[in-house]
Amino acid sequence: MSYLKFDKNLLINLEQSLSKEMLRTNRAGAYHCTTLVGCNTRKQHGLLVIPIAEMDNKPHVLLSTLDETVIQHGAPFNLGIHRYKGDVYSPNGHKYVREFDCEEVPRTTYRVGGVILTKEKIFISHENRILIRYTLVEAHSPTTLRFRPFLAFREVNSLCIANSAINGSMQQVENGAATCLYPGYPTLYMQFNHRPTWVDEPAWYRDIEYLRDLEMGVPYCEDLWVPGYFELPIRKGESIIFSAGTEPVNPRNLKKMYTAEIESRTPRTSFFNCLKNAAKQFYIKQGDDMYIISGFPWGTVLARNTFMSLPGLTLAIDHRADFEAIMATGIRALNNFMEDGSLDHRIHGIDLPDILLWAGWAVQQYAKAFGRDTTRELYGAFLTRAVEYIMSNTHPNLHFDEETAMLSADGTKTPISWMNATHNGVPVIPRSGLLVEFNALWYNLLRFAADTLERDDFADVAERLRQPFIDTFLNDGGYLYDYVDNRYASPEVRPNMAVAIGLDYSPLDRRQRKSVLDVVTRELLTPKGLRTLSPKSYAYRPFYEGDMYEREETLHKGPARPWLMGFYAEAYFKVFGLSGLSYIDRMLIGFEDDMSQRCIGSLSQLYDGNPPFQGRGAVSHATNVAEVLRTVRLMKRYNQ
Repeated sequence: MSYLKFDKNLLINLEQSLSKEMLRTNRAGAYHCTTLVGCNTRKQHGLLVIPIAEMDNKPHVLLSTLDETVIQHGAPFNLGIHRYKGDVYSPNGHKYVREFDCEEVPRTTYRVGGVILTKEKIFISHENRILIRYTLVEAHSPTTLRFRPFLAFREVNSLCIANSAINGSMQQVENGAATCLYPGYPTLYMQFNHRPTWVDEPAWYRDIEYLRDLEMGVPYCEDLWVPGYFELPIRKGESIIFSAGTEPVNPRNLKKMYTAEIESRTPRTSFFNCLKNAAKQFYIKQGDDMYIISGFPWGTVLARNTFMSLPGLTLAIDHRADFEAIMATGIRALNNFMEDGSLDHRIHGIDLPDILLWAGWAVQQYAKAFGRDTTRELYGAFLTRAVEYIMSNTHPNLHFDEETAMLSADGTKTPISWMNATHNGVPVIPRSGLLVEFNALWYNLLRFAADTLERDDFADVAERLRQPFIDTFLNDGGYLYDYVDNRYASPEVRPNMAVAIGLDYSPLDRRQRKSVLDVVTRELLTPKGLRTLSPKSYAYRPFYEGDMYEREETLHKGPARPWLMGFYAEAYFKVFGLSGLSYIDRMLIGFEDDMSQRCIGSLSQLYDGNPPFQGRGAVSHATNVAEVLRTVRLMKRYNQ
């Protein structure tokens, strides 16, 4: 029985099925994302969405969807579904769905009278090509399939409006057709493993609405171009494979290509396997460089997210070579920045003040897996340069205090930490001055670098930092101030202190760690991670909903973040040892339950801080998947 399986009772109920989404990527920046019944509910949804380096390197929706129609005795049964203006859904193809499962590939089973048809979708790795295999399982009379492509050719955050500027011509190619609606875009090739008939029937399908965008108060209505349709017969037991890509393919190779791709996949038969598959979806390989994208269906390559998620997305699933490749790309960008302040065109935010600290933490996780000798050989020069660069006060927004050895940064005008919500460019939470996680990561980096590189001078700086850290952040309430700016100490109970107690090296002793852990557990812990603010605060806003302004306002004022569970779990084990195993195991149940919710097999960007802890934001988020994976691996290590 499949770990991720949904029956017709759920699927035909749009209130339930439209809330569940599926995602597939090609590990080169392209993706396919939609709901389980194939009705796009976001402008970022699409059957083939690819980054276009020649334009802006942003993802663009080429093929929005492909409507299939089963024809028997001249009667058409359209399996597609779209939402149109006026809350009208047409056609109503979801009523023919009998089952959806997602063990190896997304598989939808349809039943139309005596016809049983399955549809399976798979991305070709590192190639902008998606394959869909249709198999006629049962039929009592001659059957024909019709395929109607809905074309967008637009950037994912924009919308298409009917216009006369399109190039609506279709070029005949082997077993299919090709088109390119606008200059600058790549040509879209649509081909089959059997020869179809193409019928010209050009038309704009107007006023298609995207429900999730409507709910978020952002533009949500567009027109899509449909140039006509393909048609071809199919026999009982036969499979037809459809290919959509930016390069032509030999149709005779489609069956072999599909089979080879299937064999390379890890079946989603468990919680761990779901997360493992989700982790690999964030990898992006471009030439010799490798990156991590922050999330789907919107996201980009961010420096902080890269280093925060790197250990979990690679080491926790035994992908050592991918860690080294991604780290090499990141270190090259950091070295260029430390050399002359140059910014990387692909990795955004390389100049933020905490990036070197997170990069050092990522290297530390590598050392825990493969030893300090190997780490020193691979990353010793980088660790040395990073620590010395910080202490040289060369960074444009990171100040090292010689007396206290503490780090400060200016976050009054622009966000400097992961709590980066803004209103008109101004931070919603102006964390500035001495930030608790910055200085905890700094102490950890100094101690790790001192032990790994055998540098007594780094150890001396760490020791100089220890007491000022305690004096600055530890308060009479037994927890840590979130940040201290001049004479103001932020008293709000926030989860950044969990980072400070979860690191391998902490300025706090065991008793102090336990005191902080107790406060975090009591006020911030939820089944979906740690709240970004305690419910006791007057500013607490647990629900991430409303228009863009309201969502930015509440982003870090209560919603929970799963990635913080990694540090919480480490802190718990450091305080309670093996006795904490069963407790952390129970905490992971909340994440396993989420495998069949929202984006099936993955974790959302954030969750409401109050029950029922609904997933919000990006449907699949790198740091969350990474740190829950790292927590699972941590559990296995303690169980050995």
